[in-house]
Amino acid sequence: MVYLDNAATTYPKPRSVYAVWSNAMTAYGANPGRSGHALSLATSEAVFASRSKCAEFFGAEPENTVFTLNCTHALNIAVKGLAHPKAHFVISDIEHNAVIRPVHALSQEGADYTLFETSPDIEQTVWNAERAIRPETVALICTAAGNVTGQRLPIREIAALCRRKKICFIVDAAQGAGTLPLSLTDGINIICAAGHKGLYGPMGTGLMLTDGKFPIKPLIEGGTGSASESLEQPDFLPDRFESGTINTPGAIALGAGVDFVKHRTAEKILSHELSLCRGFCAALRKIPDITVYSDIDEEPGNYAPVVSFNIRGMPSSEAASALSTLGFYMRGGLHCAPLAHRKLGTLESGTVRFAPSVFTSTEEVSRLVWAINRKKYLE
Repeated sequence: MVYLDNAATTYPKPRSVYAVWSNAMTAYGANPGRSGHALSLATSEAVFASRSKCAEFFGAEPENTVFTLNCTHALNIAVKGLAHPKAHFVISDIEHNAVIRPVHALSQEGADYTLFETSPDIEQTVWNAERAIRPETVALICTAAGNVTGQRLPIREIAALCRRKKICFIVDAAQGAGTLPLSLTDGINIICAAGHKGLYGPMGTGLMLTDGKFPIKPLIEGGTGSASESLEQPDFLPDRFESGTINTPGAIALGAGVDFVKHRTAEKILSHELSLCRGFCAALRKIPDITVYSDIDEEPGNYAPVVSFNIRGMPSSEAASALSTLGFYMRGGLHCAPLAHRKLGTLESGTVRFAPSVFTSTEEVSRLVWAINRKKYLE
């Protein structure tokens, strides 16, 4: 098996993550923050230690670091928490459904949104974003990197624009956390991240990190173990957004994933994965009947390590299925990103997506190229 679907979920995880998760299931079985007995307190300390690691990694304060179920959950908290009936949002034209669907849902209730066109030219992208901002705009939301081609957006430049316009800047870091440099210290107001992708944590984990400059209404209310005498949701973080019991083993193991990335360094992980993508793209361009939807081999600095391609005459879902029978596991289809596919012109066909991880080897990629090059085996 050669697993190359890491843009959806990284697999395998580091051994340390498996070990910490397993230990948490047995050593930290009490509910954190709910009881005063020793086991509950020990569990609370383990969760806080993980929270602190995640906060430091993204330049946040521990109390402003919220554990969520995934990146989609984090984005819904942030987007809907800023909304009001006349609110206006600005989003890019390559956003994942985790962004466009919540914004679209809000537009059915009186809010509005505008798409801005992304471009390889940084100044043009920022100019397009600026033209989309209105007096009633409350936030600009964009991905750190697209999940179809890996196209990176100029996050620091957009952050500077949002500061000038005094609007909230939310970054969808699903495809950037763990590889790309992302920090609240760069002017981002809210980072939403998946724990189970580039941070190598378990599924069912995510993060919302905020600098606290923009008040956010809670998405849900309930028990937090704090201010229990009040009928109002606590107004302090992280309790305000962590109603009910969190995924305690997952949250603790996510800290181990962050430790792994810090030890390897995001820079080295990115370099390794980009090298594999460049080699893969260069090899595909030599094969007839293959379309590559990325210039990552020519402009690696503008891309995260994700590559989409198609085999002429084969729907992407069929190509991915055929490659799966040969032991290469990739995703075919729209990748929950119809905006990006509309921009590419692949809304009807989708694409096959190649997404390596820190554990992917050059030899595995060479075997995949060999299989694609002998397309008769896929028919």
